[in-house]
Amino acid sequence: MIGAKPALTAATLGFFTITLDALIVSVALPAIDASLGAGMSGLQWVVDGYTLPFAALLLFAGGLTDRYGSKRIFSAGVSIFTLSSLLCSVAPEISLLVSARFFQGIGAALMTPASLSLIGEAYTDPSEKSRAVGFWAAGGAVASTISPLIGGLLSAVSWRLIFLVNFPVGIAILLILRRVGTSYRRSTPFDFLGQITSFISLVAFLYGLIQMGNRTFSDAHVLVPLVTALITGMFFLLVQMKKRNPMVPRNLFISRTITATVLIGFTFMIGFFGMVFVLSLYLQVFRGLSVLETGLAFIPVTGFSIIMPILAASLAEKRGPWLPIALGQIAMFSGLLLLSAFSRYASVPVLILCMIPVGLGAGMAMPSATSLLLNSVPSEISGTAGGLLNTSRQIGGALGVALFGTIISVNGYETGLTISLAIAGLLLLFTTVFGVSTMKPASSTTV
Repeated sequence: MIGAKPALTAATLGFFTITLDALIVSVALPAIDASLGAGMSGLQWVVDGYTLPFAALLLFAGGLTDRYGSKRIFSAGVSIFTLSSLLCSVAPEISLLVSARFFQGIGAALMTPASLSLIGEAYTDPSEKSRAVGFWAAGGAVASTISPLIGGLLSAVSWRLIFLVNFPVGIAILLILRRVGTSYRRSTPFDFLGQITSFISLVAFLYGLIQMGNRTFSDAHVLVPLVTALITGMFFLLVQMKKRNPMVPRNLFISRTITATVLIGFTFMIGFFGMVFVLSLYLQVFRGLSVLETGLAFIPVTGFSIIMPILAASLAEKRGPWLPIALGQIAMFSGLLLLSAFSRYASVPVLILCMIPVGLGAGMAMPSATSLLLNSVPSEISGTAGGLLNTSRQIGGALGVALFGTIISVNGYETGLTISLAIAGLLLLFTTVFGVSTMKPASSTTV
């Protein structure tokens, strides 16, 4: 059994760093462009060069975590992330920066399911595990809250500092991991076909979504990768159902609890990241806010996501995990529909008030769903389960940005904003109903 406090500290610090790095770069993009002459395409790949391997490798990383142990894979991920961050900070041209960002994404992919697996192994009591996941989620929420301010401050000195700061943090995480004991390993045959088909499907799908932001759906750069993703994705599912030792255990596919939590992660990211994406642009383009003012406008939203995971864990301990999950999704649904209805007419302070239920609900629903997932699977496959959940989250975030961008391009900004936020709210309502229907038969069982 691994040490609980060092494992939680390392996992939370790692998740904090990953979240901070994903968001802080957006603030520094103008400075990167001025320094390296990146152009719009180059700046897009500074972001997407990280997102693509991060999302595409999460399932693979989850399988590695179960096979070789969460501590070993987390350590490898931290090492790759730390060294590539150092390379980012000294990159002399945009192509080298994008290449280093690609390796950052690989490191982040290895770290994410392994961090959840570390927590899953360190805490065997469901209530303690829920509190630990709440603390882990709060670390990511803190990173989300402070990233606009930290990014602005560091970029004012040099954009290279936003990457260089990861180096001492990575060293600190590796030192903490020395106090963590040996973690579980699952000796099973390696599913090469499953790994290859899932990777091709995810890369093709995410690439198609990225291209959708700049092209029409019928464009070959969009249509071909999406069709490829569909074909290879169906083949991946077929392989998983037929293979004796599949990459993703079959009981994860048939469990209603796992299905519900994965869907919640998917719609959560569509709603939350989609809202941040469209409203960040709306507040600057149509309401005249600066980048810093826009970042400050989101602090009340993300601030609730810092404290709510801890309160949600306490509520789950008394009333079960599905209550904070349902209440959180209802709050997000309500906030998104309010924004959809009043975004055109409301003042900025009123818009911020409408966004607060989204942040409040996000802080309740997602950590509780993550805890439910970890408490529903054996520790030896918690890495795969975490990889499945986080893959759905990353796909949801990428889909939200691509879909909402396309809707806005076709319908105009204000009408597109209304339609996009309404779609996000309705998706959350669907997963709320599905989750409630899952409560009785599966809330107390494990796969």
